[in-house]
Amino acid sequence: MFKKIVPLQKDQHGDLKIKSNNSFLFASKFHVASIMANEFYRAASTYPIVFIEDATKDAFIPVVLLGLNPQQNLFVNDEGKWDATYVPAILRRYPFALAKTGEEDRYTVCIDEESDFFSKEEGEALFDESGNPQQLLENVKLFLGSLHQMEALTKQFSDTLKEHNMLAPLNMKVKQSDAVQNITGAYAVNEQRLNNLSDETFLELRKKNMLPLIYSHLTSLTQIERLVQLKDKTISKEKTLPIQKDSVE
Repeated sequence: MFKKIVPLQKDQHGDLKIKSNNSFLFASKFHVASIMANEFYRAASTYPIVFIEDATKDAFIPVVLLGLNPQQNLFVNDEGKWDATYVPAILRRYPFALAKTGEEDRYTVCIDEESDFFSKEEGEALFDESGNPQQLLENVKLFLGSLHQMEALTKQFSDTLKEHNMLAPLNMKVKQSDAVQNITGAYAVNEQRLNNLSDETFLELRKKNMLPLIYSHLTSLTQIERLVQLKDKTISKEKTLPIQKDSVE
């Protein structure tokens, strides 16, 4: 996603502006996107929410499936418009991000310096003439800060599922056009293990407000059918596209 991420500095970026009506073409090759716990309720009505394993950290990360194949996001059209009512926060934050500083528990706002979102001629300025952050930048800081806080809660949720051995490989077969495709590499809460939890563990999940997240995740898996439909529409569109003259020479 990021081409050149650098700390945002008023001396270096004081004349930068962020353009309006930016597209999501930068995400057109993402078939998954990380999602935070507070997004489960809204995201579940559009995307399948699954978990992928991060072997380097011995952890699981919740993500939304944006496509059935790598390098294909079924929710970004040719003009870069997002064809859904909800966009994952991890994508809405672009071209900004938080990064750790040398000090403990200290973070700094960073930007993708090579992003097409920025301009020196058009858009809304990040800093005023005195070098003070504009309201736009203050809003960005608040948004990034809330995402950072939610990352900790999301990790706690995923770690709890792992601790109680509730995640199992999601092996599903979907039919698209005339072919059958296996969906592998993802994990989901195993309903049998959920139902077999002890009363003590179940109450623990309820007290931590994790049960609604689990049920939202399980309900969202039906959205895989939506991905199949979107994929079939994409295939049909590709078949009806006119043949370009230079493509057959």
